[in-house]
This record gives sequence, C-alpha cells and structure tokens, in this order.
Amino acid sequence: MVELKEETPYRWRIEPETGMHVPGIVYASRALLPDSGKSGAADQSLVQVANVATLPGVVTASYAMPDVHWGYGFPIGGVAATDIGRGGVVSPGGVGFDISCGVRLLASELTDDELRPALPALMDALDRAIPRGMGKGAVWKLARSSELEEVLLRGAGYAVERGHGEQGDLDHCEDRGAVADADPDQVSPRARERGLQQVGSLGSGNHFLEVETVETVYDEKIAEAYGLWPGRVCVMIHSGSRGLGHQICTDFVRLMEKAMPRYGIAVPDRQLACVPVESPEGRDYLGAMAAAANYSRVNRQLLGEAARRAFRDATKRGRLELVYDVSHNLAKIETHPVDGRERRLCVHRKGATRALPPGHAELAPDHAAVGQPVLVPGSMGTGSYVLAGVPNGGAFYSACHGAGRQMSRHQALKHVRGQNLAASLEAAGIAVRGASRRGLAEEAPDAYKDVDSVVEVCEHAGLARTVAKLRPVGVVKG
Repeated sequence: MVELKEETPYRWRIEPETGMHVPGIVYASRALLPDSGKSGAADQSLVQVANVATLPGVVTASYAMPDVHWGYGFPIGGVAATDIGRGGVVSPGGVGFDISCGVRLLASELTDDELRPALPALMDALDRAIPRGMGKGAVWKLARSSELEEVLLRGAGYAVERGHGEQGDLDHCEDRGAVADADPDQVSPRARERGLQQVGSLGSGNHFLEVETVETVYDEKIAEAYGLWPGRVCVMIHSGSRGLGHQICTDFVRLMEKAMPRYGIAVPDRQLACVPVESPEGRDYLGAMAAAANYSRVNRQLLGEAARRAFRDATKRGRLELVYDVSHNLAKIETHPVDGRERRLCVHRKGATRALPPGHAELAPDHAAVGQPVLVPGSMGTGSYVLAGVPNGGAFYSACHGAGRQMSRHQALKHVRGQNLAASLEAAGIAVRGASRRGLAEEAPDAYKDVDSVVEVCEHAGLARTVAKLRPVGVVKG
C-alpha cells in the first residue's frame, strides 16, 4: 500500500522507502488520484511510481502527471530521469510500446460557421482518405525497403522531400520532424515487416483524427502566436509508430531482461527491464527507439497530408497550417540542473508531453516568446486543449498528454453501449465515421478522467499554461 502525503491541493508525495532512491511526486487533485473504486480493479499506478524510483541513477523524483493510470512498467503519465554519468539506465517500459505516439494539430482557413454546410462531405472524404484499424493500409505505400530505411533515418524531412507536405511543416514539428542518432540497423526484420505497409495509418484503440473548432481562448497573446482564435476549424491527429514501434519495444524488453544480471541490476517488476544508457544494449535501444520515433513523425505527416486533400476535395479550401506535432512516449537525452549542477540525463516521458518554456533554444522562432505548444486530447466528444510550456516548469519540463483512463477497455464495454454512444454523439452535433460499436464503447467518455480537471491541475501545479479549448465536430476512429 502506497502512502501519499498532500503537499498542496495539486501535488502529493510518496516518501522514499526500501529500495527507492528518490521520492514519488504525483500531480493531481484529490478527485483525480487513482481510485480502485472507479475502475472495479485495483489501479497499481502509484505502486509503479514508487517502483520507478528504484531504478539505477534516477534523480530528483519519480513523477506522475494528473492523467496517470496503470501501464506497463512505468505508469502511463510517468516521468523519470536518470543520470547518465552515474550509471543511469534506460527502460523501454518508460517509453511504452507505441514509441513516439503523439499528437498533431493543424489549423484551417475555415470558421465553424463556414464548415457546417460542408461537414458531411468532409467527414465522408476523411472516412475514405484515412487508413485505420489493426491491419495493413497506408497513405504512402513504400515500394522498396530502402524507402523504409530513409523513413527510419530521416523522419518527416524525407516525407516532405518526397512531396508529402511543406517545408514549413518541419519548423513546427518537435525535433524538426526527426530524432537524431537513429540507427535503423537496430530495427529487427520483424519490426520492419510490420512497419513497411503502415506508413500513414491511424491504427485503432484511442487513436483518432478529429475535426474541431476553437471554442474558448484563455490566453490571447499565446493563442495568437499559435494561430488560434475562436471559431477557427482545426484538425487533431493522434497516432504513433504502429506495429514497428510495438515490435521494437518487445524485442528490447526481452533483450534487457537477459542483460540485467550482467550489470548487477535487479528491479521490483520485470516490466522495468533496463540497462545503463551507455551500455551497448542501451545505445542500441536508443538508436532503434529514435528510428521508430522518426517513423511516427512520418506517419502523422502523411495523415496530415491526407487531411489536407480531404479538406481540398470537400470544401475547396484545403489550406491546413501545422500548429505543432509533439510526442508523448519517448526517452530523450537532455541537460537539467540536479543538486545545483547541470547533468546529462535520460528523461523518460511515457504518456507525458515535453513542455519547453519561453526562450528555450529548441523552440521555433514564432514560439520562442511564448513557449512550446502542449497538445492535450480529451476523451471522445468532450473537447481538447492546447497548453503552453512555462518558465520553471516541473518534472523536467513535462505536462499531461490527455484525459487518462479510469476504466479498462473491458470494463468500459460492460458499462457503455456503442450504439447509444454513437446516437448521443450525433445528437450533440459530432459526426462519427469508421468506428465499430465495440470501439466506440471502449473509448467512451466515461472511461476517462475529466480532461478539464486534468488541465486545471497542470495549470495550478505550474506545469503548463492553458491557452485554448477545442470542441469536436467530427471524429474518425479506427
């Protein structure tokens, strides 16, 4: 049983106990704390926060964002950094199976009123244009394995070079669309096979493409810098590295489980399998992870291009400007102060979004004065948020990544009928395309925490600033 100490109404502490090198810090209101009574089964995410605090080289704290819930190894919504120079480790469980899963937000020329007459035609066009589901199907059908090699190595820049997008898109992508030090040689043949025919596909589960309109602006200066104003129509895309990323995680969890004894590492949960960052296995994982991240950036780039074509066909006004594209499942090598000294860290963010502050060197020029956009999709039909990174942001400049589940998919199926949910969404003016009734029930709003409350905690805890809320008008699901 994990004991929590309330430090503020939005921050809780798990004191270090046997094996923990640092405390656990949970950003949450009392209502958002993981509660087994809501899910019908014990949520072990707080135990996972404590377990992460035992990893070799971990510094400062093991953090949980307000959307935290039970995951594989790390909780989803977990953030932890290890000191590379002091034997710090990298753990695939701290990144997740869907490596570099993330969110892309584009803004159109249209207002909500202008879109309404064309919305049915647009949703039909998106339904045709967006490959989705568990199987194969992709916007970009790669003809040769050498093309996949370029995707893994060069990311979104290669897609733009091949005509899939605009050069300006790269300015508003995290890492300009490509993670450095990708090593495609560390991607297994099975992972390549799974990824070859899925470049530009949505997937299933909680992945989606949503047509939205800016409902409320909370910070006019930052919203103007991001190109957001009330009534502006936007497109939000949530997808990741598909089967390729999943296979890479599977491969390296197995490899690290076998390698840990050689480094004298023992962990309280086998799902936290890890090795030192500077070990051969650690370097190989980071190279494969970066390749999967580049695949993910290309995937969302292609989905964004498909949305542009659908807008052009249905509305005759296809201009969609990229606001930002950011991952929320990644480990990055970053420099942060620890005990008064700058240290080189491996920062794991799993179900957490990097939230760089104003003035950070990695920001695009038009974001430099206001901070990085943080994209926070809500549960289906409830709206999404755009936040901004703030000075002195906590948890190594990290924020939430969504609403966060409070029911498993199995439990949601027991509580929600997909047919009823589809009818209620349509009655609320939200057009739905492509979702099975089962898929709708699994992703029902009741299965998730209240995104308004999650964002409120981020704001009050000093993790990010609220910029705008977006209201859904149409959704394409796997």
